[in-house]
Amino acid sequence: MTAIGNILFLDIETVSQYATYAELPEVWKDLWSKKAEGLLRNSKELLTADLIYDKAAIYAEFGKIICISCGIIQGEGENRSMTIKSFFGDDERTLLKEFCDMLTKWSAGIQKYLCAHNGKEFDFPYLCRRMMINNECIPSLLMISGKKPWEVNLIDTMEMWKFGDYKTYTSLHLLSHVLGIPTSKDDIDGSMVGSVYWKDHDLARIVHYCQKDVITMAQVYLRMNREPLIASQNIELK
Repeated sequence: MTAIGNILFLDIETVSQYATYAELPEVWKDLWSKKAEGLLRNSKELLTADLIYDKAAIYAEFGKIICISCGIIQGEGENRSMTIKSFFGDDERTLLKEFCDMLTKWSAGIQKYLCAHNGKEFDFPYLCRRMMINNECIPSLLMISGKKPWEVNLIDTMEMWKFGDYKTYTSLHLLSHVLGIPTSKDDIDGSMVGSVYWKDHDLARIVHYCQKDVITMAQVYLRMNREPLIASQNIELK
């Protein structure tokens, strides 16, 4: 097992770049319509590009990051503690720069790792694409191009759960319950983030949801490695 103190647990929350399809500039309407054609090709429902625009949030070309929450575990056994810090706001470029600066400083020196649930499929590539779009330097920890598999320091709790199976998706919520990880009742879920952002502009609510996912993911990682869980009173939110 990787030294737990050398792992940064993270989760991101994303939304579409515009509140509604109607607000898209014409060139982006055309580009999204082409994307939607592929998404709807095998759909049995009578849907159109505007009706599925809420899905734009999960594609880095059409979405943006509004929150990155990170957690670091310190100590051993029952004395373990976890500190959570979030980078969030409407200005994606600023939050990405702050996150990149932190990650570059944190990962200097001894070997460090990043961990996310479904991170290899979503969080890690999404971060890199949005960094490139915003002309932000991508930290070396996220630069996996040309690296051999054993040189990639990215951990994915969903990949750990798959045990080589390629045909299944298991949500963090399901996995935590399967493994008996206690979680507090969720105020929102991922499908509600866009509405909470664009209609209510309640960033605090989204940040809280993102932080809870980081805590749950870290507990899942510990449980999968047969390590003691972190007591709730030992978790600090910054």
